[in-house]
Amino acid sequence: MRLFVALLPSVATIRALDAAVAPVRVTRPELRWVAPERWHVTLAFLGEVPDDRRDDLAGQLGTAARGGAPLRLVVDGAGRFGDRILWAGVGGDGERLHGLAAVLAAGVARARIPLEHKEFRPHLTLAAARPPASVRDAVEELDPLLRNGPEETFTWMGLVWSRLGKGPGGTPRYETVATWRLGDAD
Repeated sequence: MRLFVALLPSVATIRALDAAVAPVRVTRPELRWVAPERWHVTLAFLGEVPDDRRDDLAGQLGTAARGGAPLRLVVDGAGRFGDRILWAGVGGDGERLHGLAAVLAAGVARARIPLEHKEFRPHLTLAAARPPASVRDAVEELDPLLRNGPEETFTWMGLVWSRLGKGPGGTPRYETVATWRLGDAD
C-alpha cells in the first residue's frame, strides 16, 4: 500500500479555504486544481509499505500521536515549489508541528520503513502546472487572499492510502485507513 500520514482539515476549514481560493481558480484555469476533499497537511510520506511492516508502523504512529498534543493551525499565505506546485502555507503551532513530524520520522525508521529525508514544510497543495504554464502569478494573486486564513485545532492524525490513477482524470484516490488522537485530545 502507498501510504502517508496527514492532518485532515475539517469540512468547515475546507469550505472557508475553498471560498478564498475560488477567485484564483477562475482566473487561472490553466492550472490543475486539487479537489478540496483531497487537501491535507502531509506529516510523513511513506510510499509503498510492505504488508509485514504495517502492524509495527501502526504501533509507532500510535506512540508518536500519544506523545503529541492538539495543534492549532492556521492557513497563512500562498507559496510554490518551483514553477509547478501552488500551495497554501500553514502556520500556528509550528514548533510543535515540526516536532510531531520529527517524532513520526523516527518512528517510521524504527518500523524499518525508508523515509525520504526532506525539509518539512507544512502546506496544503492546491494546484499544479504543466510546462509551459507556471504557478508564479497565481502565488501573487492568492497570497493576500490566504493571509490569516481559516484556523483549526487538529486533535487527530490519519494514515492515508493513496491509490494512484484511480480517481477522476487519473488522480489518486485517498482513503483514511487508521486514525490516532494527538496527546490527550478530547
